Amino acid sequence: MPRTIEYTVTPEYDGRKTVHFLRGGCGFSARVMKRVKYSLICNGKPLRTIDIVKAGDVISVTLPDDDALPEALHAEINIVYEDDDILVVNKSPFMAMHPTHNHQGDTLANAVTAYLAEKGKNAAFRAVGRLDKGTSGLVVCALNKLSASKLAGGVQKEYYALVKGELHGEGRVDVPIYRPDPMKTLRACSYELGVEPAVTNWRAEKNYNGATLLSLRLETGRTHQIRVHMAFSGHPLAGDDMYGDFMTDIGHQLLHCRRCFFTHPVTGENMEFEADFYEDFTNALGQVE
Repeated sequence: MPRTIEYTVTPEYDGRKTVHFLRGGCGFSARVMKRVKYSLICNGKPLRTIDIVKAGDVISVTLPDDDALPEALHAEINIVYEDDDILVVNKSPFMAMHPTHNHQGDTLANAVTAYLAEKGKNAAFRAVGRLDKGTSGLVVCALNKLSASKLAGGVQKEYYALVKGELHGEGRVDVPIYRPDPMKTLRACSYELGVEPAVTNWRAEKNYNGATLLSLRLETGRTHQIRVHMAFSGHPLAGDDMYGDFMTDIGHQLLHCRRCFFTHPVTGENMEFEADFYEDFTNALGQVE
């Protein structure tokens, strides 16, 4: 079902072209403008992007449905929030984000497509940022091109991880990351070889028996960044057998996106969400208590 949004022209755009109001006042990208230019209505009448608008005019914009969609295959997903423009999901650590040669049909993209189809929505899977398979927590999905464009780079996340050893207070890891083998996903840290600057900020939340629960915020978004940085610091994540040897029987890294913050792409409202740990994370905390 196409999404129609109404905007009221503000005084600063009185006497200016429609395109100036939508681009400057509403945050439409050039790409989105191309998609909606023939759907514009002003006060009930068709509107062109070059037409002059007046303060108080009501402009409706219709965002078309998406054509190319992932295969819709039903799987249980934990919906945290939903409206016409965004969907927030608490992703399981056992679910991959996108279909690959190793994951066909069992991904979050397939599950979200099926969930939206059941509600009569044809929306491509547009995750704002991604989580590795094995990492759980909040994923923000944009349900149209406008939301995706306005949310890009605008979602702040707070992660939680259980790491080996005791840490206290706060810290910062500022070490470049590189890919030793272009055929493998493995990353490593190096001041000499690193080509991607990477910064991770951490705070110790609770000490356990030989382990620490950390909250972490990223200044950059590199592949495996938290996992690589903490292993480089001598504190690999529990369960992460790619970068460490701590509690590897868990089967995946204990890394969870617990909180996220962003400005709603249409309403401008400040949004904040929190997601509980999955059972395996909670059980691991009990093991080191």
